[in-house]
Amino acid sequence: MKLFKFSILAVLAIAAYLLLWPVPVEPQAWQAPKDPGYIGPFAQNNKLANLDTLSLDGQQGPEDFALSPDGTIATATHSGSIMRLKPSHEGFTPWVNTGGRPLGIEFDHMGNLIVADAVKGLLSISKNGQITVLSAQVNNSKIVYADDVDVAQNGMLYFTDATTKFAAQDYGGTLAASLLEILEHAGNGRLLAYDPRSKETRVLLKGLHFTNGVAVSHDQRSVLINETGSYRVLRYWLTGPKAEQVEVLIDNLPGFPDNIARAPSGGYWLGFASPRSKTLDDLASSPFLRKIVQRLPRFMRPVAKDYGHVIKINENGQVIMDLQDPSGEYPFTTGVLETSDALYISSLTAKSVGRKPIN
Repeated sequence: MKLFKFSILAVLAIAAYLLLWPVPVEPQAWQAPKDPGYIGPFAQNNKLANLDTLSLDGQQGPEDFALSPDGTIATATHSGSIMRLKPSHEGFTPWVNTGGRPLGIEFDHMGNLIVADAVKGLLSISKNGQITVLSAQVNNSKIVYADDVDVAQNGMLYFTDATTKFAAQDYGGTLAASLLEILEHAGNGRLLAYDPRSKETRVLLKGLHFTNGVAVSHDQRSVLINETGSYRVLRYWLTGPKAEQVEVLIDNLPGFPDNIARAPSGGYWLGFASPRSKTLDDLASSPFLRKIVQRLPRFMRPVAKDYGHVIKINENGQVIMDLQDPSGEYPFTTGVLETSDALYISSLTAKSVGRKPIN
């Protein structure tokens, strides 16, 4: 009898925990588009398999790349270290450390490295390694999760604040914070612009679901933004008859889009951190159940699958190249840097940089 009573109490305690325990998310109902899977332009292939790898000197998580005019490649790592690969070298070496988590990076026209740091905000690192905070707030609100940045020809800096709610330093790092934002799907992300002349930051778009990669278009008339939580790429018009309007460039992607970058050969490279989760899609319209999922032990929650995948799209959002590695040997493929002789593949978690020679 005592064992029976104990079992009943245990069941009630577990039920109360799953139903009532406070969690940091307030999930919003939405309708996830039906995942078509790896068909059509995304038909499964092995074109990204067997990458060459370049040493990171003990670092990990080369999230993004920037290419300087002299051919030096910079990358940002999990420890906060900015690493550099000199021309003709075969490994990255440390340069400076931001003291935060640098994510998107890009060189400006004066040779400074502009950094979207998830902890520090928008930074500029001079050629001699001096770090300056360009922007840490906008309209009296903190920039919580600076994610990616691009530099326009006129010097304007466009960058994303992936979430205004889940700070990486408060929720277990950038990956953990991103999962909370995506699970909640409340539209806490925004697109920002920083003017280096006036030193002012403006909000261009808000209400986005984990705003991630950003790239100024080749013609400089618009900005492309990866909306990771909604599996799509948006175009925000800067000039012309559609100025300040936003439209969907490509929708219903098969994975979580991370970085996006202009390709020197035309078009844009896009990386997928992982494939979509059927569990998350099925629960999209059920905020109550998504809260219960967040209360489960970590090992019981949906997890990202290691799957290498990058694509190239044209100005109309059509897929013109698709490279995959279903084995996930090089995981969390966040994006691509295209040079004259190779594609460099970035990753949120890898302990090396992937490289695919261009034939």
